[in-house]
Amino acid sequence: MPIIAMTREMGSLGKDVAAEVSARVGKPVVHHEIIDQLASKMRLRKSHVIRFLDGKANMWERLTTDKTSLSIYTADETLALAESDSVAVIRGWGSAHLLRPIQHVICVRVCAPMKLRAKRMMKRLNTDDEEFVNNEIRMSEEAHAAITRRHFGVNWQNSEEYDLVLNTERVSIDECASEVMALVNDPQFQETARSRQMLADLALQTHVRAALRADPRTTRMNISITTENDTVTLRGILEPGLEELHALEVASSVPKVKDVRSELKLLVPSRLKVGV
Repeated sequence: MPIIAMTREMGSLGKDVAAEVSARVGKPVVHHEIIDQLASKMRLRKSHVIRFLDGKANMWERLTTDKTSLSIYTADETLALAESDSVAVIRGWGSAHLLRPIQHVICVRVCAPMKLRAKRMMKRLNTDDEEFVNNEIRMSEEAHAAITRRHFGVNWQNSEEYDLVLNTERVSIDECASEVMALVNDPQFQETARSRQMLADLALQTHVRAALRADPRTTRMNISITTENDTVTLRGILEPGLEELHALEVASSVPKVKDVRSELKLLVPSRLKVGV
């Protein structure tokens, strides 16, 4: 069955669309569940991670958040969910961009005009402070834009990044869900042996990268990782003090890895003396 990777604008009713699709396919929506794992891996409080992702972190929280690790661990958790076949919709977390290469992933964006979204949020928050609500929406969208631009090199609001864009100004939640379900049942988005293998390769590559980041011996390594049929190939240049053996050990310890090939090179310090 296809996976729906959905992104939404604040106040667009994207949560409601995801919930309706989930009910129709009989599998859960995943969103907040990833937070606990991220906070644990990064040794941060859950509230710290949430504020950072929402664009509400203070200066200290921004300075103490390792953005590279956050990106790696987020991808690791997202791919693990996609592999599990236990979810219908992955909402947010850059899933629409991360999983887009996979044929049986349907990438959906739910949007609505700013004025309408602000009106909905004012009602939801029981406030008539339009300036406050507009600011909350802008902060959320700026944070989302920065993350997707930094990690995926895309503008998350560009329609060409998605298979389906739904504007809830004139399309109801039920109608939006029906449009998604039409793609769920479309032969073009069904799982194939090739698409399953692509997902497995992408997931394994991501799991190896997360393991290398988590191990103190390899966390500073800048390594290119490719995978094919459970075989991992490591490429890159290691700075002095970093050991190829450690990278091989860590990569080999990741579940489902059958073989690890190394094309790593050691950077040899120059013996030239400067100023002599």
